[in-house]
Amino acid sequence: MTDEQKAEPYDVAIIGAGPGGLSAALNLVRARRRTIVIDGNRPRNAATFHSHGFITRDGVSPLELRRLARAELEEYPHYEFHQALATKVTRTGDGFEVTTKAGLAISAYLARTIVIATGTAELMPALPTLRAFYGTSIHSCIECDGWEERGKPVAVIGETPDLADRALFASQWSDDIIVFTCGIAELSAADEAALAARNITVDRRAVTDVVGDRAGLTGIVMADGEVVARTAAFVRPIYQPKLDYAASLELARAADGFLAVDAEGRTSVAGVYAAGESASPGPRQLIVAAGQGARVAAALGFDLVRAAVSDLPALARTVQ
Repeated sequence: MTDEQKAEPYDVAIIGAGPGGLSAALNLVRARRRTIVIDGNRPRNAATFHSHGFITRDGVSPLELRRLARAELEEYPHYEFHQALATKVTRTGDGFEVTTKAGLAISAYLARTIVIATGTAELMPALPTLRAFYGTSIHSCIECDGWEERGKPVAVIGETPDLADRALFASQWSDDIIVFTCGIAELSAADEAALAARNITVDRRAVTDVVGDRAGLTGIVMADGEVVARTAAFVRPIYQPKLDYAASLELARAADGFLAVDAEGRTSVAGVYAAGESASPGPRQLIVAAGQGARVAAALGFDLVRAAVSDLPALARTVQ
């Protein structure tokens, strides 16, 4: 690390350049907060060609949305970007130190506050050919891609307890839905009744793969060899927050394993905030993450102002 990196702490270091992190960055630099965004360029939605539901940007790819956001940020003098993986965040006397790695280069940056916006990793059902159709005719976000698969024979595939709820949600776009539990997901009697009321079929057999052609998905392969015809599918991944680099902070977690935050994105550690999918999730849409980033920026900025004008420890307002 250089003397310059050590000498001048940033007001905020944002880890993650998805919509949550970039939205927080835009609002913070506009508030004249010296901000560095650190990102390893490994977005969860890299396979997605089109994103939806983002006002004025419907249909734009997530990668293009990131490019446009970073171009806007470059217009502000308080913004810096560092492409590297954050490997560790530790507390210092009056803030935090973020250690990063880019190839063989190790760097460290001091910041008064931290915004965690690294999102989640997706653990998909173990289907060998799934990735060949993921982002085209197989999706994980029903809210994002339901319209594109409207009216088609749809599969909802997963192993999680909320599988019935996901299938019910998908029934807004299709009247022909089969739920595939992979022989693992359990459905309650209430789930069964709700699915039946929407004419949704349940298949409890193990799923071994998916098949298709150049046009897209054509079927779901069962363990007994049968191929169930489907032309669209929504998989329910198991989501895992990417937080290894922040382990030393011992941030409180919600029951689902994501960061516990208050309504403004403050975590259990003073000066650390979370935006986007790092916190306990709602709809996994880009516009939701961006809104959370803006909200975090407002709270963080206010906390810094309060710390400057009061003897009270403003940054001690945290999740209990």
